[in-house]
Amino acid sequence: MAGIRMVHSVGGTADTSRTLGSRQLATLVGATAGPRPGYRPLAQGVRTLLLDGRIPLHTRLPAERELATALGVSRATVTAAYDLLREGGYALSRRGAGTWTELPEGQRPANVASFADGSDLIDLAMAAPAAPEAEYAEALALAADELPAHLRTPGYHPLGLPRLRAAVAERYTRRGLPTLPDQILITTGAQQALSLVVSLLGRPGDRVLVESPSYPNGLDAVGHAGLRITPVPVTDSGWDGELMECALRQTAPRLAYLIPDFHNPTGALMPTEQRTRLLRSARATGTWLLIDETMAEMALDVPAPAPFASLAHHGEAEQIVTVGSLSKTHWGGLRIGWVRAGSRLITELAGTRIHQDMASSVLDQLVAVNLLPGMDDVLVERLRRMREQRAALTDALTAQFPEWRWQSPPGGLTLWVDLGRPIAGALARAALAHGVLLQGGARFAADPGTHEHRLRIPYCLPADLTREAVRRLAVTLDEGLPTVTGEPSQPHWVA
Repeated sequence: MAGIRMVHSVGGTADTSRTLGSRQLATLVGATAGPRPGYRPLAQGVRTLLLDGRIPLHTRLPAERELATALGVSRATVTAAYDLLREGGYALSRRGAGTWTELPEGQRPANVASFADGSDLIDLAMAAPAAPEAEYAEALALAADELPAHLRTPGYHPLGLPRLRAAVAERYTRRGLPTLPDQILITTGAQQALSLVVSLLGRPGDRVLVESPSYPNGLDAVGHAGLRITPVPVTDSGWDGELMECALRQTAPRLAYLIPDFHNPTGALMPTEQRTRLLRSARATGTWLLIDETMAEMALDVPAPAPFASLAHHGEAEQIVTVGSLSKTHWGGLRIGWVRAGSRLITELAGTRIHQDMASSVLDQLVAVNLLPGMDDVLVERLRRMREQRAALTDALTAQFPEWRWQSPPGGLTLWVDLGRPIAGALARAALAHGVLLQGGARFAADPGTHEHRLRIPYCLPADLTREAVRRLAVTLDEGLPTVTGEPSQPHWVA
């Protein structure tokens, strides 16, 4: 079984059933439970994937013998894991039909919970500000006027609208990195950009160096491509340059996925000296640098950094691929991202992209074209508001939880909070009952089971909502956390 296959059936839960391949599940579980897991980590890994939405509900799990072979464990390990899943209500077995994913009564996947309509849920899982309404409305009106000229064309632009590619290139040039439109590929958000680059440059089994913690959807893109992760830590003090260089020399990874600008989730900013040394080391090992700049212009206390690739000497720039988007500067609902790389690689990425979605929306691209000229004005107001909301969050946390610790980041959209004890998952589960969606630190970990003492808390909401969310967290802790272990924290839908 190579992948997920739709299956027809006569009724009940199997109407929407799918079959999950043993190798696919082994890859997914390996990213959450580690290689050759015991039966309890294996069961917890499957539960995590199910609640995360990465395994669909009512999916047939691989046969025990097949999964044991794919994981390199005994069949008894898989049997015991499946027994645990059935006991907890996360699996259902039928004679002659196999074992299927299920949810306990009252439980729901996180990707459903995160978008519950008509509730008073306060979403602290999303580091995504609301749109600048006046500017967006003006750009949309201009785009509507320009759209009729495009209606007489097929509407497919796999590389992106030429005007938008030129506008993004001009923005890079203004930031200190001379760029031609041929070096830009417009994508449907930065997530597609990440996935395209990873799938084109990496092959299953290749090593990729990643930060830990890191952006979960970026880690997922690496995992789904079948790449082997080499994690390097990002601490409250930032990056350990010597450790990163040592990891590059020892493992010579094919790819390094890095967020040097207001790192997600810590908010750290990589010093220029470290960037320069990293460039030299990557050049020596032949490692592609995939630089995620989605947070790069969210500079709250320092000037916005120049693009990472602007530090590269001749020859080094050829190994740097940069991705960005308008999701943080403008709006996540405007699904416009991009890749900045050499023109030859951009053409190859466009060819790969055609197999996924052909091209991005022309209307969204026209809106983006009309937003970019006024980007600096939008950022002035956006950054002012983020500073105010960061202050509201830190004040509320200090008042309610004086024992919690964090470094105030110079930019970005989140606090990386140290709770002092490994309760993040339990707190996230309990807080959901009080109407707060939280993201525990383990979701950002490259190594399974780490960062359980951390929470990522965005300051993207209005101050009154933020204060109410913190009040609800205090009530949650006052009532006491559940003592049940082995359940994954939720929700896991992250931006």
